[in-house]
Amino acid sequence: MDTMGGKRRRRTWSEALKREIVAASFEPGASASVVARRYDVNTNQLFIWRRQYGDGLLVPTCEDGPALLPVTITDVRSAEKRSAPADAGRIEIELPNGYRLRVEATVDGKALRCVLDVLERR
Repeated sequence: MDTMGGKRRRRTWSEALKREIVAASFEPGASASVVARRYDVNTNQLFIWRRQYGDGLLVPTCEDGPALLPVTITDVRSAEKRSAPADAGRIEIELPNGYRLRVEATVDGKALRCVLDVLERR
């Protein structure tokens, strides 16, 4: 991109948009070059951001607010047939990097977000 003076201007990308672009490139069947074109990003830049994400350098901070995490839904009918377990009121969160958390229903949301952010960077 040239400006009137003939100089190239550098684009700046918000951290949230970088994460969005990287996430789109990791979707099943996604092509990095197609995603890069869709967002008007150089493919090499996308691969740099993907590497930063893998190194834990492109993750949301606690100040970024809520973030979406992948959820797996199991067969609800079989779960309804079972009686409520002793740990009712708890949720279990399994992260892509292998960590598994069991959280009480009364957990502070901000504190949980910070813990999840730290574990995602590992």
